[in-house]
Amino acid sequence: MVKQNQEQTMETVLNRIAQRSKEDGEEFKWLMPHFNFANLYTCFMELDGNKAVGVDGMTKEEYGRNIVENLKGLLEKMKRMSYRPGAVREVRIPKEGQKGKYRPLGISCFEDKIVQLMTSKILEAIYEPVFRDCSHGFRPNRNCHTAVKALSDYLYKKWYTVVLDIDLKNYFGTIDHKRLIEFLRLKITDECFLRYLVRMLKAGVLSDGELRRTEEGSPQGNVASPVLSNVYGHYVLDTWFEDVVKNHVYGEVELYRYCDDIVICCEYDTDAERIMKALKGRLVKYGLEMNAEKSRIVRFDKRNGVKKENRETFDFLGFTFYLGKSKTKTLIPQVRTSRKRLRSKLQNINQWCKETRNRSKLKELWNILRSKLRGHIQYYSISFNLPHVRVFVIKAVRIFFKWMNRRSQRKSFNWCKFNQFIGKNPLPEVKVCFSLF
Repeated sequence: MVKQNQEQTMETVLNRIAQRSKEDGEEFKWLMPHFNFANLYTCFMELDGNKAVGVDGMTKEEYGRNIVENLKGLLEKMKRMSYRPGAVREVRIPKEGQKGKYRPLGISCFEDKIVQLMTSKILEAIYEPVFRDCSHGFRPNRNCHTAVKALSDYLYKKWYTVVLDIDLKNYFGTIDHKRLIEFLRLKITDECFLRYLVRMLKAGVLSDGELRRTEEGSPQGNVASPVLSNVYGHYVLDTWFEDVVKNHVYGEVELYRYCDDIVICCEYDTDAERIMKALKGRLVKYGLEMNAEKSRIVRFDKRNGVKKENRETFDFLGFTFYLGKSKTKTLIPQVRTSRKRLRSKLQNINQWCKETRNRSKLKELWNILRSKLRGHIQYYSISFNLPHVRVFVIKAVRIFFKWMNRRSQRKSFNWCKFNQFIGKNPLPEVKVCFSLF
């Protein structure tokens, strides 16, 4: 009952902040009072205790043993302005489809995660009402599927569209701290809150035993990084595009953004070329960089039944957009799993099977594989893409069969016995999980 009352109190406060934020010119001067025991305790309860630990090795279970004393001590430090976030432990995870390349992931100390989560909730309440419709990343009731559907709907209505496929280099790692704080000051005037944000951004990164001070960027893995990256993208890209670009073009243009994945649709080629040139300058001004090798202009032309070999494609959020024929032989935009993403995920399945084939019993390994396949199906099973999802499942099962037969010098079973095993432990059903129409 106490926990329920705490959640209702926090929800009421956040709704009030969101309502005030809708009013033009509204500034927030008193945000630190929301860092109280009840709200921090709610954040503690929401955090996942199974996540990796930070540099101090503290787990949720250990922190929770003396939760009252720990949170009271944290609040006392915050009131005295003596709280300083610990350094972020950096781990590197392989980039999908890019062999030998890694993506840095930051893991904060558990106590810092509590503060970050409360900070994230406050920032989300302030900025969610003012974010533009073109932004879909890390927002309530929006996700990759809503971004894919919005883009697909637009392409479906147009006979000819020039698509700017934009790729940014290391977006999270190149966010300019000074510019970000300047953007935040447009809505927030609580200096204590902003000072703690600066401390959070400049906490430093511990990588390979060496502490590196951070002058730019917000580590992926930081609980508050998604909303901070959205605030930066909102002012650098979304508002600029909606308020400036749309007033200086000849035809219709639309922006679709999921964090750093960006697609711009234009009615005319001249507008596309001008926007591409202006966008490069805009990004440089705010410390961001466009990947010239991966960014390109693609033409979606449904006029006169363009030959299949001349139909251009582009990738967005793991899907390849292309022009395919409907049942009535009309060219319409369709999607399939990106070949690069498909190849990368099959390589991951192969590596996992190879490394774990002797670590657990067959039934346990099969259940883990089914869980992996279920996750793939839930994301990629959208309209037009079921054949490619089925191909992934078939190839993944074949990889599993190959490695399970290499657990010893003697083969475990043949395909007949393996199919009987699958019959008793069926694969997840491949069906449309998200419809584009």
